[in-house]
Amino acid sequence: MATATTTAQICRNFINGRWVDSASTRTVERRNPANLDELIGLVPLSTREEVGQAVASAKRAFASWRDTPAPQRGKILFRAMTLMTEQKEELSRLLTREEGKTLGESRGEVQRSINVLEFFAGEARRIAGETLPSELPKNFCYTIKQPIGVVAIVTPWNFPVAIPVWKIAPALVTGNTVVFKPATHTAFAGKKVVEIFEQAGVPAGALNMVVGAGSEVGEALIEHADVRAVTFTGSNEIGSQLYAQGAKRMIKVQCEMGGKNPLVVLEDADLPLAVEATVQGAFASTGQRCTATSRAIVVDAVAERFVELLLARAKEIKVGDGLHPETYVGPSVDPGQLRTVLDYIEIGKKEGAKLLLGGARLAGGIYDKGYFVAPTIFDHVRAESRLAQEEIFGPVLSVIRVKNFEEALQAANSVKYGLSSSIYTNDASRMFEFVDRIETGITHVNSPTVGGEAHLPFGGMKATGVGLREMGRVAIDFYTELKTVYIDYTGTKRTSNIY
Repeated sequence: MATATTTAQICRNFINGRWVDSASTRTVERRNPANLDELIGLVPLSTREEVGQAVASAKRAFASWRDTPAPQRGKILFRAMTLMTEQKEELSRLLTREEGKTLGESRGEVQRSINVLEFFAGEARRIAGETLPSELPKNFCYTIKQPIGVVAIVTPWNFPVAIPVWKIAPALVTGNTVVFKPATHTAFAGKKVVEIFEQAGVPAGALNMVVGAGSEVGEALIEHADVRAVTFTGSNEIGSQLYAQGAKRMIKVQCEMGGKNPLVVLEDADLPLAVEATVQGAFASTGQRCTATSRAIVVDAVAERFVELLLARAKEIKVGDGLHPETYVGPSVDPGQLRTVLDYIEIGKKEGAKLLLGGARLAGGIYDKGYFVAPTIFDHVRAESRLAQEEIFGPVLSVIRVKNFEEALQAANSVKYGLSSSIYTNDASRMFEFVDRIETGITHVNSPTVGGEAHLPFGGMKATGVGLREMGRVAIDFYTELKTVYIDYTGTKRTSNIY
């Protein structure tokens, strides 16, 4: 921890349309995880009082923003889309320096954010209710969707542009006001996102940002009486606590949490295609995404050949600074995440899994300046082992061998999570059987477990998620309350027993 007297760049809060220095004298350093010599800046550990100021600002702005016609709100999102497109390279480079992913992945994340802005800007003209027939004569019945009020948005470090955008955009376009808490690891990316909304013309108070620790800023947001909804992406531990706190206050809560995603390979699969998808899912983004492929479940008939091809392909992977064009795998985000990954590698060894590749921190040269782990593959992993059951969030893949499709499906569903899955097969009947029976919110056929599109719902089953889905048209439902309206134009006293 450092003091705020240093000349390093300090991330500021955004409250009531102004960038303001935090009152806190406590800060944490944010360094490039691929090159610890580079200081990105200092992130203040803001106070509960500052959270209160941000919520008060959002509450004051709500009435005016709610009454702004939705198409006008949508035009602001369209301007944000244009601005983000113009600043795409600058934002992508900041994202790589702060989080560690490759520049290509950062560009992809920013482009997805642009797509999300475009989609929700268009939704401003489609926030639809429905008209329904009444049982009574001369009665008109319909539903409308109305904003909730102040929405708290708490986001993680691994997608620090896309996840804030896909929460902020639907919250704003439906007429809510927002207090946004980015992860401290990626506060400067969060700041850049808010700057773009500010430049697009979001009025003072409609969007606020407070940086700081989850135990202070996050808790204060959840507990504040004027916050009427909370959307969170992060760990199961924090998400389950947040959900319980929200339930006590009877407010809307949406949590997207962990994943332990399977990629199933059947005997008739296109093996080179399946291998490439496995490598992409397991090792791209350093495995630091909730949709990462952490388990390859392969039938015995093709397991040996699959592993042979997988090893050959994985050995070609370049690990290094994400700004270098040849890099495929960047660093872990911080020393804590590095330690977690290394601990799970040791667990895998102790559980008797066969280590085929990697299994250690990289050292020497540029690796001594960052948090780099070698891409790691374990074979003959038991489906019930900790290595196969618990989320690692690193470049570690478990190969689980099974006898047949039924055993593969059983192994795939054996974890507590249910976010994403994939199957590689050319058998149409087993494709649809898998789609019917897999316990995940997202599933792919002959494509990787990772990836998604702005207009399609995102979210998981079981311990992965609670609350309504994100993205797509269904995202609007979380950020609105549904009101049913009855208009009686008979001009007479009702005698019906309808109640």
